[in-house]
Amino acid sequence: MAVKDNVAALLDERRGSFVSGEELAERIGCTRGAVWKAVRALQKDGWSISAVTNRGYCLETSADVLSEAGVRRYLGECGVFPQVFKCVDSTNIRLRELAEAGAPEGTAVIAGEQTKGRGRLGRSFFSPSDTGLYMSLLLRTSIPAQEAVLITTAAAVAVAEAIEEVSGTSCGIKWVNDVYINGRKVCGILTEASMSLENGGLEYAVLGIGINAYKPEGGFPEEIKNTAGAIFDSPAHDARNRLAGEVLRRFMSYYRFLEDRLFLEGYRRRLIWRGERINVISGKTAYPCILEDIDESCRLLVRTEDGEQKTILSGEISIRKG
Repeated sequence: MAVKDNVAALLDERRGSFVSGEELAERIGCTRGAVWKAVRALQKDGWSISAVTNRGYCLETSADVLSEAGVRRYLGECGVFPQVFKCVDSTNIRLRELAEAGAPEGTAVIAGEQTKGRGRLGRSFFSPSDTGLYMSLLLRTSIPAQEAVLITTAAAVAVAEAIEEVSGTSCGIKWVNDVYINGRKVCGILTEASMSLENGGLEYAVLGIGINAYKPEGGFPEEIKNTAGAIFDSPAHDARNRLAGEVLRRFMSYYRFLEDRLFLEGYRRRLIWRGERINVISGKTAYPCILEDIDESCRLLVRTEDGEQKTILSGEISIRKG
């Protein structure tokens, strides 16, 4: 681990207290000059670190700095191995590379910014610096491809529960993969899979989760400003580390018993637009219907205007206005 990463981990461990440069150098096994350079680099990266002569360095307690040590504090023994970066092109892309190189199940790539964030249907995912939480989790599962939706729906419940625990704000889930607060999307989920040619199941899956913790400076882009929202109005102490840990820990508890669908009741309870008039969008076509529920396989149950009940396997939905 580089000196910078070691300094970050130690200051995060002693958050709110001053640690002398001498102690940091001794514990890391480097010079005090190397510690000073590491602190300067961390400050440049946005870490709120105070430096006081004869006292040392102190990471502010109110700082919401995403770090590997910070995430690990909230993970427990859930079998997740996080790698935390300030910025990546895409956490899903980075994790797929690790998966192809043989990374174990539970490997997670977490970042505070993405330059090429990806959403569903090839869309880009707005991922600005230091306002969101972007993470991907490697799952080496052989479940049938048609059941991969269970990964996404279990993740949606884990995200909703984590947000509610950390912020105290209730969440809703828009079928199939979006988490909402007060009518605005605060999280999107994308599960990508590599198929096994031998058994027709999954070789592995990459579960990608993007969460808007705060509103970006200047607001959201024009194309999403009327639909996107954020969890917090102002910086909250250690919020992103805690969110990451809570989401991953809760998801893994569902994932280990995925076939039991322990998350299903929580998904149904949070399903938004039940009983509402919606449009089901598939490709370039859309048709109106009433949203009724989801079935045991998390497929959407709707009723058309002529009274026919349909089961929706994939696609998108939107609320009908007027």
